[in-house]
Amino acid sequence: MENNDVMELLDMLFGMISEAWGVPLGNDKCIIEREKALHIISDIKSALPTSIAEAKRLVAARDEFIGNAKREAEAIRKSAEEKARILVDDQEITRVARARSAEMISSAENKSAELRKLAKDYVDDLMRQTEESLTGSLNTIRDARSTFRGGKPARRMPAANPEEL
Repeated sequence: MENNDVMELLDMLFGMISEAWGVPLGNDKCIIEREKALHIISDIKSALPTSIAEAKRLVAARDEFIGNAKREAEAIRKSAEEKARILVDDQEITRVARARSAEMISSAENKSAELRKLAKDYVDDLMRQTEESLTGSLNTIRDARSTFRGGKPARRMPAANPEEL
């Protein structure tokens, strides 16, 4: 029997008692059909274990459903926390990487400027040395030519001054 059948049987028993004839001089007493009342009570007793078992099954199913929902909610929460932590870590890594990249670019630009200056100074020094060497060679050639013509050594050219270039 189902839960509704038990309720119907209880309603029938209630109706039977409420409609029963009262006993003379017994205000709270009444006369009911014993066999019919016992039969209804017997049906209720046989239906109750089934109803109770069904109620227990429903409570257990509800508890299992609630437990599964709680576990799923906890898993979703943990997953969301992990994703949030990863996003925060990614943002921190990106921020650090950008800062490091800016430092590296700045350092590279500074080193590049320093290397350009050193290269310019080196080339300028080589050109000065070459100019001095050529001036010396030119003076030697002029002296030799003057001596070759029979005259006195030619007037020497001063060494080149790098500031005049």
